[in-house]
Amino acid sequence: MIRPLFLVLFLLTSLSSNEHSDTIQNIDSLYSTGSPTKKDLQKVLYLSIEKAPTRVIKGEIFSLTLKTLSTVKNFTDITYKLRHYNGLRVLNSTPYRVKDSKYFHDTFYFLVTSSSASLPEFTATLHDVDRTIYKKTTLKTHRLDVITLNPKSDFANIVADSFELQSYKTTTYDNKHNIVIFSAAATNCDITAFKLQNVFKQGVESMTKSHINSKILYYVIIDKKLKYFTFSYFNLKRNAFSLVSIPIIVIDDSVTTQSDLKPKDQSKEILKMKIAGAVALLAFVFIIFRKKYIYLVFIIIPLAYIAYLATPSKEVCIKNGAKIYLLPVQNGTIFEVTNQRYYLQKEGSVKKFIKVKLQNQKIGWVKTEDTCQ
Repeated sequence: MIRPLFLVLFLLTSLSSNEHSDTIQNIDSLYSTGSPTKKDLQKVLYLSIEKAPTRVIKGEIFSLTLKTLSTVKNFTDITYKLRHYNGLRVLNSTPYRVKDSKYFHDTFYFLVTSSSASLPEFTATLHDVDRTIYKKTTLKTHRLDVITLNPKSDFANIVADSFELQSYKTTTYDNKHNIVIFSAAATNCDITAFKLQNVFKQGVESMTKSHINSKILYYVIIDKKLKYFTFSYFNLKRNAFSLVSIPIIVIDDSVTTQSDLKPKDQSKEILKMKIAGAVALLAFVFIIFRKKYIYLVFIIIPLAYIAYLATPSKEVCIKNGAKIYLLPVQNGTIFEVTNQRYYLQKEGSVKKFIKVKLQNQKIGWVKTEDTCQ
């Protein structure tokens, strides 16, 4: 009677031991395949908002800095997931990070796109070399007080710390309009939002996009009667609208390149002619008083140079289907395409472009490869 009882107990003990062994093997297999470990229940990250605005302006770019502390010393990265925000555009999903002895200072940039907005909820995850998954930490934030501007009609739709005019130039577009080309640099600005009001035509020739430092090369076609072209932007540093004014000085010589758009003094060509004329006159005086005809060479050369400068522009043959550009820049704005071969008046040239006057009296640029022999 006792022996059968011992036999039953032995069988039950063996079965329980086998189940325990299988359980240990299952846990070991989870570790070996890189699945979550028991450490995933540990909170190892502590977040707080170090710097964030409460009031912003629609169109403004602002920053938010998180102060993050990790209880784990050796790890590979801290990543964030941003959720439940509205009225904002995230400009950098990976933060700009500064580390001190204990903390990580992670900065995100946002663009305010709506009249109502709320900051995102930040969920931080710590990653280590062993692929251990820890408990994620979530930081809830707050809504923002958004101010909507009520600007004048000259507002260029720019909200920035600064918007500085770097260079500009004005040349003739047609009988009724001038074309103004200018370059500008901005800080803390959504440069893609730039747009002028009440102009005949406008457009971007080139742009360097950056929420920290940005640049733009822009053209605008305006009425010939204007003596100044002005527009405004909202200056965040001054908390007021700032005016940008461009004097209209029409230049008849060629527009050069993107890096050389400052107005050139047209009197330089006249000055060269005056100097050449003075040299010729001085040589003539020497001939009269000293009777030395060798000085004739100092008359012929300056007069030939004056004749060269005063030579009227020549015609140039333009191919059928040639693109006419507003500016002599690659991938610039095309405002017309020829539908047949033309002979147009040549106004100047810059590198791979020739300046021409069209039959409708508009001024444009054509690539040298689009000219006929």
